[in-house]
Amino acid sequence: MIPKIYPRKLPKAILFDWDNTLVDTWRVAYDSINIAREKLGLSAITIDDFWERPHHSMRDAAQDLFGDQCVEGERLFYETVKDLHLNELMALQGADALIDDLKGRDIYLGIVSNKQGDFLRKEVEHLGWKPHFKKVIGARDAEADKPSAIPVLAALKESSIDPGHDVWFVGDSIIDVHCARASGCIPIVVGDGEAAQQDDIIHAKDCHGLIKFISDL
Repeated sequence: MIPKIYPRKLPKAILFDWDNTLVDTWRVAYDSINIAREKLGLSAITIDDFWERPHHSMRDAAQDLFGDQCVEGERLFYETVKDLHLNELMALQGADALIDDLKGRDIYLGIVSNKQGDFLRKEVEHLGWKPHFKKVIGARDAEADKPSAIPVLAALKESSIDPGHDVWFVGDSIIDVHCARASGCIPIVVGDGEAAQQDDIIHAKDCHGLIKFISDL
């Protein structure tokens, strides 16, 4: 169902979040946080606590996660991510089919993630998806990370497309909804988390659901 404030048509551009939108990576992030906390003498966070936290970039989350040891905590976090992220990387069910469907359409595709940019681009390339995305923007690639609109502007900079209702922002979290709204794009939520309960969003249960939604337009 499309809220009346949005046009019922395919967009000129689709920007995707990465983690838990197209790929399953939450365990790497969770384990890396707790390995860093353990090395700093801090107690582990629970899985429930992990999911309840906003999905900010590590640049914005380090203070909350590691306190006054945030610089060392961030270093230790990325040290573990580097060891784990490609070995445990897995596309979510339907993600390959979604990208294949979009390849045949005249739509500008990009990624805007709060994952550190170098790790993000390695993961995109590892899955063989690099040719399909015009721009891949991660944390620290722009002056600010999501939910700021700045990385959205960076992802569209080399296109002739302005942020607005000609652009979908597809993600799974509240941060993604806030980013879509901050940039004036249409928020598309995949999954059944808290973000799916927000007003004035388009909701798809998963990547297969998004394929069906696109096909029905």
